[in-house]
Amino acid sequence: MTPSQARRLLLAGQALLGAPPRDAAEAVDRLGFVQMDSINIVERAHHLTLGSRLPGYRRPDFDALLEGERRLFEHWTHDASAIPLAFYPQWKRRFPLRRQHLLASAWWRERVGEQVETLLKAVRARIREEGPLMSADFEHPKAVGGSAWWGWKPAKAALEFLWHTGELAVARRVNFHKVYDLAERVLPAHHGLPVPSRAAHLDWACASALDRLGAATPRELAAFWEAVAPAEAEAWCARAVRTGRAVPVEIQGEPPRPAVAVPDWEARLREAGEPGDRMVLLCPFDPILRDRARALRLFGFDYRFEAFVPQAKRQYGYYVLPILEGERLVGRLDPKFQRDRGVLEVQGLWWEPGIRPGKARLQRLERAAEDLAARIGAARVELPRG
Repeated sequence: MTPSQARRLLLAGQALLGAPPRDAAEAVDRLGFVQMDSINIVERAHHLTLGSRLPGYRRPDFDALLEGERRLFEHWTHDASAIPLAFYPQWKRRFPLRRQHLLASAWWRERVGEQVETLLKAVRARIREEGPLMSADFEHPKAVGGSAWWGWKPAKAALEFLWHTGELAVARRVNFHKVYDLAERVLPAHHGLPVPSRAAHLDWACASALDRLGAATPRELAAFWEAVAPAEAEAWCARAVRTGRAVPVEIQGEPPRPAVAVPDWEARLREAGEPGDRMVLLCPFDPILRDRARALRLFGFDYRFEAFVPQAKRQYGYYVLPILEGERLVGRLDPKFQRDRGVLEVQGLWWEPGIRPGKARLQRLERAAEDLAARIGAARVELPRG
C-alpha cells in the first residue's frame, strides 16, 4: 500500500474524501465521535469538524442531535466528545474501569477531599431531588451532615466523577457549561441495556476503529477509542486476518510499516475517487490530526496545538488550523473571529516546505476561508498581505 493510498483511505473513512455525509448524524457516525472543546476564538471544535465535512452545516443541527433527538450522547474518548447513542452500551463496559481509575487517582482525591462518599451521596441526592444542575449550582455550600465543609470545587469534582462513571449524564450545556442529570432520566431507553462482554467490547473497539481508519497498525487501533491495550489490538488483528475480516498490508515508507486494512480497501479507494485540489481548513482537534505520529508519517505534517504554550514560545499561533488540499496538508493559518467587527482575521499563514503559493492556490485558500467565515457568521475575511 502506498502512502497516498493510506492517506486517501483515512480521508475517505473520516468523511473528507468521496461523497459527503447526508446530515450531521451520518457525519458523526462516520467519524465515530466528534471532540468537543471550550475554546471559541473561531468556533467550537465540534462545529468546525462537522462544518469541514458537511455542506450547509448549521449549529442547530448538532444541538438537536445531542440535546433534542438524543441521537448522540456526550462522554469521554480521549477527551470530551459527542458519540452516537448506539455506542452507549460500550461505555457501560468502561464505567467501572473509570471508577477504579479515579478512586486510585491522587489528583482527583485532592480535589474532593477526605469525605468522598459523603460528598458523592450529597451531590447525587441534590440532582435526584432538584433535577438537572450545573457546578455553579453548588457554589454556595449547603450543609452536609450539619457542616458546610465542601464548596463548589469538591462538588464539581464529584459531578465529573459521577459523569465519568455513568451515574450522571450531560442533559445539555449552557454557555458550554455542563448541566448534569441522572443518566436514567437523560437516556432512559439505553441506560438499562446489558453490558457487553469484554470480548465483545474488544471486538467492537478494534473493528469499528479499522472501519473508520481503513488501514492501521495495532497501536493506532488501540488509540482510536482508548478502550483496549495495544497487545489486545495486536491479537485482534491476527484473528481478524485469519477469519478474513482484515487483510495484512505493508505501508511503504522509511521504514515500511506492517498494518492491517479492511478487506475491501481497494474498492473503497475506487468509490472515493481522486482527491482533486479542493482546500479545507481543519479544526485543531480534527480526527486525522489527533494521532500526531500518524499525521507526521502519512502527511509529513508535524502539528502541535499551541493554545497552552506561552505566546513567546509558540512556533505558529494560538489556534492554528491545518490546511488540507486534496490529500495533502499544505500549510496552516492562525485565525481569530473578531466578533465586534464581523471579521475572520487571519493573523498568520505558513506554507509547508516545498509548497508554492501560486495564484490558483491562493484563490483556493481565499474560498476556503470565505466558506469558514460564512459558517461562523463573519461578514468578511482579512488575509495577511504579501
